[in-house]
Amino acid sequence: MKGLDWDDLRFFLAVAATGSLSAAARELNVNTTTVLRRIGNLEEALDARLFERLRSGYALTQDGTRLLQSLEPVDNSLSSLQRDFQAGSGDVRGIVRLSASEVVAGGLLGPILPLFQAQSPDIGLDIIADPSIYGPGAAPRVMNALRDVDIALRLARPTQGDMLVRKLTDVAYGLYAPAPYAKKLGDLPARNDLTDIRIIGFSEDERPLGPVWWLSRAEKAGHVVMRSSSAATRLAACLNGDAVAALPCFQADNMDSLVRVAGPDLVGSLELWLLTRADMAKLGHVRAVMDFVVDAIAGQSTRLGGL
Repeated sequence: MKGLDWDDLRFFLAVAATGSLSAAARELNVNTTTVLRRIGNLEEALDARLFERLRSGYALTQDGTRLLQSLEPVDNSLSSLQRDFQAGSGDVRGIVRLSASEVVAGGLLGPILPLFQAQSPDIGLDIIADPSIYGPGAAPRVMNALRDVDIALRLARPTQGDMLVRKLTDVAYGLYAPAPYAKKLGDLPARNDLTDIRIIGFSEDERPLGPVWWLSRAEKAGHVVMRSSSAATRLAACLNGDAVAALPCFQADNMDSLVRVAGPDLVGSLELWLLTRADMAKLGHVRAVMDFVVDAIAGQSTRLGGL
């Protein structure tokens, strides 16, 4: 059996994080042949198969998962050590990875972050958007820079993880219809059912909070023509069809072709939370992005409240 080369573990973590040889090679600034050779060396040294080679990429085997779990505490300690030294330097430069749901990333962050980049040209931004309302997980893992994020914005309070959290605002939702369909509906009374109304629904996998909870009950008397976890898909379907959809007021109120047929007093709202790990918040470039986002969202509280 070959001896273990500890440097091979970096390549293992990179492939586990990215799910492909090519992405891991880019992260490590090497070629894919080198990554493949290093993974082969590690598998030979451990006498274990660490990845399944699938058409969609590289997936961890049971042995690979066990190795990853064993490495995580070490990886965490090393990452924290690096961050502590960076925090001590007071340097306000670097790349900040920020994850958010599609609604927040496209509707809130997209318009305001160019201003931040003009103010802080030495800080790069990598925005990771997820189509679902809540984004990828209630509490993101920020342990390994290859696969994790520095800051996350979530439309639900995180319930797990050692996180620093702060509520930013409430994001109001309303029920909207394209103008021709709204005219057919006439005056929609404030009611908790949508009898005989065509509906564009949330994915059944979404957590039952706020507008998701309300619509899941109101839609029972209506006709659900489609569902989607993607906010962009629901919006496009509402703009181009005869159906109603629950949409963020800050997004839909700006569209002349949509009519608000019920407001947040009936449909509800979602809480917008900022979260990160305490050790990440010590870094100057991460703190700069956090402070900017907090101030920018506070300045839009009226619009986000659907007023």
